[in-house]
Amino acid sequence: MANQTGRSDSAQERLSQVSGHLSSQKRGRAALLEQHPDDIVVTCALRTPMTKGGRGAFRDTQASDLLHSAFTSLLSRSGIDASLVEDIAVGNVLAPGGGATEFRAAALAAGFPVTTAVKSLNRQCSSGLQACVDIANAIKAGMIDVGVGAGVESMSTQYGPQAVSEFSELLDSVPVAKECKVPMGALSDRMARDKGVSREAQDAFAAHSFQKAERAQKQGLFDAEIAPVTVRLTDPETDEVREVTVSADDGIRAGMTAQSLAKLRPAFPGEDGSGSITAGNASQISDGAAAVLLMKRSTAQRLGQRVVGKFVAASVVGVAPLLMGVGPWKAIPAALAKAGGLDPADVDVFEINEAFASQCLWCCGELGIPEEKVNPKGGAIAFGHPLGMTGARQVSTLLTELRRTGKKVGVTSMCVGTGMGMAAVWVAE
Repeated sequence: MANQTGRSDSAQERLSQVSGHLSSQKRGRAALLEQHPDDIVVTCALRTPMTKGGRGAFRDTQASDLLHSAFTSLLSRSGIDASLVEDIAVGNVLAPGGGATEFRAAALAAGFPVTTAVKSLNRQCSSGLQACVDIANAIKAGMIDVGVGAGVESMSTQYGPQAVSEFSELLDSVPVAKECKVPMGALSDRMARDKGVSREAQDAFAAHSFQKAERAQKQGLFDAEIAPVTVRLTDPETDEVREVTVSADDGIRAGMTAQSLAKLRPAFPGEDGSGSITAGNASQISDGAAAVLLMKRSTAQRLGQRVVGKFVAASVVGVAPLLMGVGPWKAIPAALAKAGGLDPADVDVFEINEAFASQCLWCCGELGIPEEKVNPKGGAIAFGHPLGMTGARQVSTLLTELRRTGKKVGVTSMCVGTGMGMAAVWVAE
């Protein structure tokens, strides 16, 4: 049956559906900025400084102690009643047993009551983000009302040969499974070769990361997100123990240029010596912790908590183990789709982990993300990648930068060892 337009009812209905879909696409960013009582919001996000693994001020500090410091700072800054926090998720990669026992102890020592549950989780480089997303989803599902997503890593005390997993004969016999054992540096070197990412481009990207971080540190742009930590440090020569307060990242090197980075030797030269991954264009081995307080907007309003941002959506994807570094290329579009069909152009700031310049550079190029939108204060190449911390750290860095600049929509993302990628969409308020 035709209506007055001459179209059948079913055709008119399909047209309306398409028009409605296009309309929702166009208003995707505007819809994100709307505020609703059931929004999952962030009321506090902070991190410790990041220090050089094995050499920095946290070299004698266990992950649990760094986490304890992040927890105490979170409680102090937010003013939240600790008894209202029902669950804490902590991302960690290297600690034996995932740190489950000591992280529960750290929460209790920080002032959370015995009624606050704690879990640890390991999704490698995205562990801190997965912790935040797990808490957000638990709130959304009605399982809890208030929770903390956190991440921590002491690479000083845990990183090394002991962190490499042993594979059974069965796993070693399956080629794609065995590929999970290939070191990430070697994978990134191979990816750079296969994707045509030159050593010169990597060094230029890395130098820019250092320069942005150096400038941001001098201008005090990290100060708002950093909670200083007081630790005990042993002098390796005299065994003298002294107490120091750490308030800044120590991995940021001044005056770095592409020319100076070009002088570094390849870390994975291969038989022909042509490797392009170096200590200067890859993420630094570091120590640190971060924590994010989440709840519904209605809960925040009832408790008098100041909302600094909201969680919108997240994605996790798998890619081939030998193409581990392309994870953000797959994960970011998936997260934007889940956030209402956004386009990369709708995003103001991207925090994409700089595991290696090669993979970050390639992913941004493939997605058409302008360099000025990526890691505006530098990234892991410049100040470090404490594995379990990074995902939670990015939330703090992103929301702080968005609020400082008056911008709104941001994405955090990273590649993940063994062939995965993860991303999340956030809005600053």
